[in-house]
Amino acid sequence: MTLDVSDLAGRHVTVAGLGVSGVPAARALRGLGATVTVVNGVDGERQRAEAAELEALGGVTVRLGDGDTLPQGTELIVTTPGWKPSSPLFLAAAEAGVPVWGDVELAWRLRGADAPPWLAVTGTNGKTTTVRMLAAILEAAGLRTAAVGNIGVSLLDVVLGDEPYDVLAVELSSYQLHWAPSLRAHSGAVLNLAPDHLDWHGSMAAYAADKGRIYEGNQVACVYNVADPATEDLVRAADVEEGCRAIGFTLGTPGPSQLGVVENILVDRAFVANRQKQAQELAEVSDVNPPAPHNIANALAAAALARAFGVPPTAVRDGLRAFRPDPHRVEHVADVAGVAYVDDSKATNTHAAQASLDSFEHIVWIAGGLAKGATFDELVVASAKRLRGVVLIGADRALIGEALARHAADVPVVDLDRTDTGAMAAAVREAARLARPGDTVLLAPACASMDMFVNYNKRGDAFAAAVHDLASGRVPDDQ
Repeated sequence: MTLDVSDLAGRHVTVAGLGVSGVPAARALRGLGATVTVVNGVDGERQRAEAAELEALGGVTVRLGDGDTLPQGTELIVTTPGWKPSSPLFLAAAEAGVPVWGDVELAWRLRGADAPPWLAVTGTNGKTTTVRMLAAILEAAGLRTAAVGNIGVSLLDVVLGDEPYDVLAVELSSYQLHWAPSLRAHSGAVLNLAPDHLDWHGSMAAYAADKGRIYEGNQVACVYNVADPATEDLVRAADVEEGCRAIGFTLGTPGPSQLGVVENILVDRAFVANRQKQAQELAEVSDVNPPAPHNIANALAAAALARAFGVPPTAVRDGLRAFRPDPHRVEHVADVAGVAYVDDSKATNTHAAQASLDSFEHIVWIAGGLAKGATFDELVVASAKRLRGVVLIGADRALIGEALARHAADVPVVDLDRTDTGAMAAAVREAARLARPGDTVLLAPACASMDMFVNYNKRGDAFAAAVHDLASGRVPDDQ
């Protein structure tokens, strides 16, 4: 069945999921005249409140506690991110010939004729930081913009809202891209590729292919990571508009059509009159906060997208200076007895943890949690020389411990055999015992947090609280 948004009046549409994406989708569909059924596998207090809000609109039915059954008469499914393609609901839809759109696909189709262009960002790590940097740069150029998408601001709310924008900085996850075949961004970037969410996508090839959808139909620039050839491969495979250019970013000296770093200066050899011989200074490394290598790469990717949109060099500098990172992303918490304590609880996979570990010279590493099927040998091999000691917490800590035993047997390891939230305070105390003045105690778990905490934010908060207790000399009751 082929449908367009103009065909939805009177149609029966099922929305898969509630929350930040599902509620706006249901409202938008009802506004188009569709009869809407929302299905959600969880039946909790928050879900019941959202259900009551939607059903008050009329023409919306919410089924809680049942996300598997395809409602009778469904002619289209609009899904929120996270629902696997292999879900029974989608298997039933495929058998019945019912199309599936993501909430991003719906937002893209609902854009008006004068809609602002999208500068889109994806990647295994660094998406949110890059998108927020990009928005800061665009704002510094005097443009009306917003950081939206997977960053927690629904694209549907923005597309259907009254606020006029010149351009949008859009974060897109692999889940969202999977269900958004019509998306055609002004310019797009894939920051990096590393194994993640393979249980959802089924294979690394499928995961990469979904990330690569961000380049399809790009008009001006496909931004890729010179240090990650897989991202350039995705550019080569993309079907783009005539004249669209491949733009690389690198932490080294840039070649033509690249942005990079020369003597602690971020420079542009892509959007200049003579890129064979000229380079435009954009900012200093010290303008990037924090100036860790992976964050400099984020800044270069953001700068490339902004320059593709015609932003002047001064706006890149001013935007990066104005940018403040979100909490729990290589966040310096405190110095205690000459030791720096850094919270990178957002490092929920090995790729992110590697970037974090690469940022410091001598580290006592706090790691562990839910491994999500990851292996840790490569991470340990690459970081062993930096490790002063390791404190392991969480359900899958043994996997990291085994990799340490194989590849860094001389590094002291403390294995905390507990998964309660109080384990973080014990981990910080053990890390302080292992650390020497000049070292960094780094929370970069390389794992998800849900075995011990509600989310990575709560994990980071627990780390920061434990560090502040250590600084003040307080000892928690759970010692």
